[in-house]
Amino acid sequence: MADTQDERAGARGSGQDRAARVAAMQRAERAHAKRRRVALIAVPTVLVLGAGAGVAAVIAAQPDPPSLEAVRTFEYTGGQHTQEPVQYAQTPPVGGEHAPVWLNCGVYAEPVPNENAVHSLEHGAVWITYSPDLPAEQVEQLQEAVEGREYTVLSPYEGLPSPVVLSAWNHQLTLQDADDPRIGAFLSQYVNGPQTPEPGALCSNGVGTPTG
Repeated sequence: MADTQDERAGARGSGQDRAARVAAMQRAERAHAKRRRVALIAVPTVLVLGAGAGVAAVIAAQPDPPSLEAVRTFEYTGGQHTQEPVQYAQTPPVGGEHAPVWLNCGVYAEPVPNENAVHSLEHGAVWITYSPDLPAEQVEQLQEAVEGREYTVLSPYEGLPSPVVLSAWNHQLTLQDADDPRIGAFLSQYVNGPQTPEPGALCSNGVGTPTG
């Protein structure tokens, strides 16, 4: 009888031990599952935060746009036509009296008439002029800058105040070479820009035969 009682007590003890072990395992499993859920939530959050930081870093790394503070401004009124040659105050001119017919926009290998080019400026064109002795590779850079752009004129010009000069109606920027990043900024700002006296007017069907 004593043996039987001992066996029953042992069985109860074993059962309690097993129950305790099962409960412990269940608690451990629940804790593990909880940690997994936290990890699954945390990882996307870290990725999002990391992506945001990456975007912020890219934005922060972007260079400032080139400054156009050096652009000189003038005050000419449009609509003044003349058949006579004009003596302009600026070289090249940026406004004033001009020929009744505008210059066709495009690339020219030879100098173009001031009076016709100024009429193109009145229509919203940007006129890029360069010294005839500018190195050929820099001339090619200027050609690339205007390639595919409407309302631009590129031509050599004698007696410039600097190797490269960009002119729009009432606005002018002098540059030392064709590598200057302000060329693109000037084109973006002034091609058909708010300074244009006759917005929407043509820059074709005028005079002149551009090579490109």
